[in-house]
Amino acid sequence: MTKKVLITGVAGGIGLETAKLFHAKGWEVIGTDIKEMEDTLPINFIQGDISDKANNKIIFNSINGKLDALVNNAAIQLFKSLQELSIEDWDHVFRSNLYPAFFIARQAANILKKDKSAIVNVCSIHALATSMNMSSYAASKGALLALTRSLSIDLAPIGIRVNAVLPGAIDTPMLRQSIRRFCNSSKEEHQMLENYKSRTPLKRIGLPEEVAKSIYFLSDHDQSSFITGSSLVVDGGAYSHLSTE
Repeated sequence: MTKKVLITGVAGGIGLETAKLFHAKGWEVIGTDIKEMEDTLPINFIQGDISDKANNKIIFNSINGKLDALVNNAAIQLFKSLQELSIEDWDHVFRSNLYPAFFIARQAANILKKDKSAIVNVCSIHALATSMNMSSYAASKGALLALTRSLSIDLAPIGIRVNAVLPGAIDTPMLRQSIRRFCNSSKEEHQMLENYKSRTPLKRIGLPEEVAKSIYFLSDHDQSSFITGSSLVVDGGAYSHLSTE
């Protein structure tokens, strides 16, 4: 039987490349995003806000009671200092990055195939080490990483594996957006990208499809059947390198 995966944040970047990979592997893909999907990938796409309960009901009605993997990928970033960050900002980031992952995982646990299914939470290297003005994003991803470990224990008795992928600097629209807040020209943007590369042991920026392969590995029972509660860092070695050197 054809395997089925639900991927959130599927309209671009890591989510889109993950959907492409699952589709290429013969999986049925159900994808959701708050943005329109411009790519013509033949998947079951549902546009809407995953923090909205009514939209989640539509998503799960389309699944028809069978699911082999869930990929919680949807997220937003907010760049504000502690003084600038409002309670509303903080709540918005958590309602986008953390709460839906919990609510969707809770619903999915009832229909995921027992003993051979998986949940993969796309966290971030910011869950382990972060930078200035990223407190809400880093905190939400750190909480998602803790949730991953907790769910791996809670769902182990019914054979559902739960793992996390922690991307570093990956060439996605989110990374480009974060870079542009410091740049006034395409030349400055290029220079900042080169700086990222020089500070990464592998001397390059990661690609969304490389993260997608890690997500697929942790989702596919045949490849990772004895892995749960783990965190796979995909950052070209940046987290291992002392910033003082």
